[in-house]
Amino acid sequence: MWKTRIAALFILLAGSALGYVVYSSEINPESTFPFRYGLDLSGGTHLTYTADVSAVTPGEETVAMDSLRDVIERRVNLFGVSEPIVQTERGSMLAGTADDYRLVVELPGITDVDAAVDMIGQTPFLDFRLEQANTEAIINAKIAAQQTLQEGGAIASVDPLAFEEPYADTGLTGRYVERAQLEFDPTTGEPVVSLKFNAEGSTLFATITRENTGKALAIYLDGSPISTPVIREEITGGSAQISGSMNPEEAKLLVGRLNSGALPVPITLASTQSVGPSLGMEARDAGVFAGIIGLLAVIAFMILWYRLPGFVAAIALVLYTVVMLAVFKFVPVTLTAAGIAGFILSVGMAVDANILIFERMKEELRRSHAFNDGRGEDVMLDAAVKEGFARAWTSIRDGNISSMITAVILFWFGTSMVQGFALTFGLGVLFSMISAISVSRTLLVSIAPRLHKGAARFLFNSGLSLR
Repeated sequence: MWKTRIAALFILLAGSALGYVVYSSEINPESTFPFRYGLDLSGGTHLTYTADVSAVTPGEETVAMDSLRDVIERRVNLFGVSEPIVQTERGSMLAGTADDYRLVVELPGITDVDAAVDMIGQTPFLDFRLEQANTEAIINAKIAAQQTLQEGGAIASVDPLAFEEPYADTGLTGRYVERAQLEFDPTTGEPVVSLKFNAEGSTLFATITRENTGKALAIYLDGSPISTPVIREEITGGSAQISGSMNPEEAKLLVGRLNSGALPVPITLASTQSVGPSLGMEARDAGVFAGIIGLLAVIAFMILWYRLPGFVAAIALVLYTVVMLAVFKFVPVTLTAAGIAGFILSVGMAVDANILIFERMKEELRRSHAFNDGRGEDVMLDAAVKEGFARAWTSIRDGNISSMITAVILFWFGTSMVQGFALTFGLGVLFSMISAISVSRTLLVSIAPRLHKGAARFLFNSGLSLR
């Protein structure tokens, strides 16, 4: 018994210390462990892009989109955005049509839409294109068409060759670039950008240069040619240079963008949405207020209906809340409005486990009284408490495991909003099960008297009964 009471005292002291740490880290403005809030609570920008995967090899669209997501994440992280959410989506609006690939970016704390768009959209799309047999004819046709249109000529009179691309796609894009570096030509002093390809890109570049010696290999940036060097020989080192009409500042900016990741596929901004910080704060305060009211209401019900066991359950519930807040703060977990709802729902699950235990205790006490009163023997309260926990365990285990399986499925297949709910709900159910079985049991066993009579009979009964 003394071991149980020492364990109960340790739980109370540890919970109090953890609660103090959580509270002190929150009121300290210079704390390195603040709560992290999602876009809907802290304010920020929601951007949706459509991705053009028409040039991607069929069957590799998902790989290209995953690469695009990784590049955008690196780009956003360079700007120090806290907890950005970058994810890809795939869907088709109409049956029989091609899939629509989208990129969704959420930037908490960035409420300037233009700044957010610049942050994402300035990452360049780099690709290499090879000279064709009629490249010169196409270029001449484009020049002639431009002159014709400037002189007021009709577009119908333009040579159809002018609408073709002078250089053919090679499949070598910025996704194969390992790093970029700013250098200066030792002869002319002009800035050049040196590129180093990864292993796959080096092999592809060597094949292109070996099979097309003497042809021009145009370097395109965001759809425009910036350099058209001629292939003199096979290049096996996996290196290339971008030169042209760039000043040092432009070359430096290009290097930074390429190192942050050139986009594997082009993207187009489809929609923007901005959530102001004041609106996010209102949503956060409303969620916190609802949580406090719900917790207090549950505590009041448990104490009024279950008396001393209800008071013990209330203490366990407070300790459970402290542990959950510590997990949210120190792991950390990004809290959204849906995540707060999941946490509040898990509080109800924690109470449900305690109610199952207390009802099992009541059944055990009734059975013992019915059996012992006729024999004139006292009912053993401490034995009834332990038996109540033992008999309730299987029901609590099965119910909580099914809830956690649901949370895992929601997290695995859901969108970011659903994932926030599933994460906090799943963690809450797990910790609530531990709280009900371990914490509540230790506290209750440590204070339960041996016999169910006198004051103990009143304190361990429930409902409207005064006995």
